[in-house]
Amino acid sequence: MAETQTRDAVIIGGGHNGLVCAFYLASAGLKVTVCEARGVVGGAAVTEEFHPGFRNSVASYTVSLLSPRVIRDMDLHGLGLTIVERPISNFLPLADDSYIKLGGGLERTQAEFRRFSEKDAAALPAYYAMLDEIGDVLRDLAGETPPNLGDGLHGLLRGVRQGSRLAFLSRERKRDLLDLFTKSARDFLDGWFESDAVKASFGFDAVVGNFASPDSPGSAYVLLHHTFGEVNGKKGAWGHAIGGMGAITQAMAKACIAKGVEILTDAPVEAVFVEGGKAAGVQLVDGRRYSAPIISSNLNPALLYGKLIAPSALPEPFKKSIKGYKNGSGTFRMNVALSELPDFTCLPGTAAAEHHQCGIVLSPSLDYMDEAYRDAKAFGISKKPIVEMLIPSTLDSTLAPPGQHVASLFCQQFAPTLPDGRSWDDEREAAADLIIDTVNQWAPNFKASVLGRMILSPLDLERKLGLTGGDIMHGHMSLDQLWAARPVLGHASHRGPIPGLYMCGAGCHPGGGVSGNPGRNAAREILRDRDVSTAIKLSIVGR
Repeated sequence: MAETQTRDAVIIGGGHNGLVCAFYLASAGLKVTVCEARGVVGGAAVTEEFHPGFRNSVASYTVSLLSPRVIRDMDLHGLGLTIVERPISNFLPLADDSYIKLGGGLERTQAEFRRFSEKDAAALPAYYAMLDEIGDVLRDLAGETPPNLGDGLHGLLRGVRQGSRLAFLSRERKRDLLDLFTKSARDFLDGWFESDAVKASFGFDAVVGNFASPDSPGSAYVLLHHTFGEVNGKKGAWGHAIGGMGAITQAMAKACIAKGVEILTDAPVEAVFVEGGKAAGVQLVDGRRYSAPIISSNLNPALLYGKLIAPSALPEPFKKSIKGYKNGSGTFRMNVALSELPDFTCLPGTAAAEHHQCGIVLSPSLDYMDEAYRDAKAFGISKKPIVEMLIPSTLDSTLAPPGQHVASLFCQQFAPTLPDGRSWDDEREAAADLIIDTVNQWAPNFKASVLGRMILSPLDLERKLGLTGGDIMHGHMSLDQLWAARPVLGHASHRGPIPGLYMCGAGCHPGGGVSGNPGRNAAREILRDRDVSTAIKLSIVGR
């Protein structure tokens, strides 16, 4: 057996949250090792060449939720990260060969909405004000650890402190917040707007990474989750990392190495070993062992507790709770190499324009989104899938040869597990063809312009990136799996039932998206426990 090496902390998984956690622990003086299964760190936020001369972000594909605090603390801009903003947020072709654009400032968006509804244009300032006010509170809470059932006075005080922020909201805002947490996206948007086009332009965010209908209760929160980010100090903005999403995690890796973090690649963890009821280290698939009093997992909680820990080490109530943890975001990802830009029927032209530089949402109504979900529930694959296309090469010339482009296709409502025993291995190519044909209906030159493609079905996302059920959020973003209930009630403070074993991934509060908040929050809790433990030891020695 290989000699066991000793560390202060071992991080399982070198995704962005794992790197963030490692950075903060190493900054506090701990000797940290990151074990990453793949040959490159970054998890779902990586950039790869998928066709000769064409590179793109593999899974995660756009920037907004990344914490400004994490950017600042890790000096990511100083380490080469550049984020450029989209000129507008979204462009939605509509069924009648018209279109609607979202973003570019309040007045411009109002003018756009006015083409569909004077009432909706007039309602927009109040709607944005509501999102800003609630978003500010939730943005702050995203950087804090939720109160945890069973934490006694400490947990109670934490809950009171965080709840007091909500208490200061006006009665109207509290009502809006309750609506966002409990209503469907359709019901919520119906209370603000009348135009189907306007509601579709906002409603798409409710199904991003959410295997649900816009009519599903709670889908309004997912809409909100995607609005409280910022880019370069501008709240609600979206952007692209030059060099793809891998530029973020490569800068993070540099920050970690500068703090002395050891990063192992091609180093999948086979098991977490437990001694005396406490986490004691990890064993890699190749036989190497690392002992450490602190183990922090960036994996989906279902994967961590279902694969890496002996069932006998877990309490029965916890095993029951984690078995019920829901995964599966209904996501199918593709990257395509293009000989030219899409020529949309509703807005013709292959010369680069602002509508090529934003999120191109091919989902013209809430009814379309609902039908896509119902299809996927019944048949596994939507006959008319939801497709968001981004063409980052219009903002970043490093990704494709001159005059050519790469596009990210983020596609929704593809069942994590196909019915009737069908396999994604057998159906992935047909699903990819369906997606290409769907885009081609809106831009008739698209299919002929495709030079190459990378296909990631839900099963591919799980195999390649460890995303259980292909879930890009590391678990449903539903009310029963948020805040103090993420991943399960009683274990929302990044601590599992085994002392010394922590969770630092998106399966913890505040959930999915490239934010770094779960990693930072976990590191804070680990260091709090370490300080308490050190204080107890010192008090014992002093007796």
